[in-house]
Amino acid sequence: MKKSSLLTLAAFSGAVAVALTGCAGGSTDGGGATDGGDAAGDAGRACVILPDAASSPRWENFDRKYLQEGLEGAGFQVDIQNAQGDVNQYSTIADQQLTQGCGVMLLVDYQGAAEAVAEKATAQGIPVIAYDRPFAGADYYVSFDNMEVGRLQGQTVLNGLEAAGVDPAEATVVYIGGDPTDGNAAMFHDGADEVLSEAGITPAAEPPGAWDQAVSQTNFEQALTSLGGQVDGVWAANDTNAAGVIQVLQTNNLEGVAVSGQDANIAGLQNILLGWQTATVYKPVADEAAAAVEVAIALLNGESVSTDAELEDGTPYIQVTPVLVGPDEVKDVIAAGDAAYDDVCTPEVMAACEEFGVTP
Repeated sequence: MKKSSLLTLAAFSGAVAVALTGCAGGSTDGGGATDGGDAAGDAGRACVILPDAASSPRWENFDRKYLQEGLEGAGFQVDIQNAQGDVNQYSTIADQQLTQGCGVMLLVDYQGAAEAVAEKATAQGIPVIAYDRPFAGADYYVSFDNMEVGRLQGQTVLNGLEAAGVDPAEATVVYIGGDPTDGNAAMFHDGADEVLSEAGITPAAEPPGAWDQAVSQTNFEQALTSLGGQVDGVWAANDTNAAGVIQVLQTNNLEGVAVSGQDANIAGLQNILLGWQTATVYKPVADEAAAAVEVAIALLNGESVSTDAELEDGTPYIQVTPVLVGPDEVKDVIAAGDAAYDDVCTPEVMAACEEFGVTP
């Protein structure tokens, strides 16, 4: 069983919870880490694998930059590569990195590929950080509070239903989830379902999940047809999936449908401003990357890391706080630098930007 599905917390906290203690040997050592002032050699090299560029634009636009800046700023060598949605390429990259030498590996899983890499790294005494997505064999998991992400998405759907004057207990709601091979997908689902089921909602349709706009669009279109064209709300696990849903809603002239999301990507922010998407869960990538960098630096320095949360299998879990963003908060995402004003406020969206106070 993947460690992704169930979560236990030693102490529930939405804040980043990383406490670094002085050098203490043991399994977190990383096998030959250097001190902070010496980044020479394998022990001073951080190896990072990103999953793709399709499931979200964040990986190349934000994570790469923040991770590289943080690790290099601390004096360490950094090798960041992207598997581009190919499990074989993921394995090849890992083998190359391990051959060249790594003091720590920071992996974003793609369809389970990180598990085999973690096994190889562990055999060489190299600590492994699961970044954003959990997988078996990692020493630490750094991500957002993913159950809370789901809860915020569930609340988004309820907020949208309330705005439309629809009783949740009578609502027709479709679930469009994420790829089940992504360990976070179950947490998003369970968090959302916790909130929605408490309000009396059971999904009227729930096709197989995927992190893919075209697949989500097709799945939702088929679900909508099976429901006779009736839908009041959609739990969409991220903004990319929501965009596929919204394409179908627009084609069928269905306005006022509650739609959730996640990532605060450009299309998601535009859909929120234009009223097609109720809200998104904003996950400040800089905060997540900073937490991961802090853990990686500790391991590269031979220090131990203590946390206040863990996955069911005992993997230490460093949580970062997600934020719900509706039309009034879009300006905050732009102000934080996680979206560009010119990208969001295109001519067709400009009036909405002005209405909700979005400025350069």
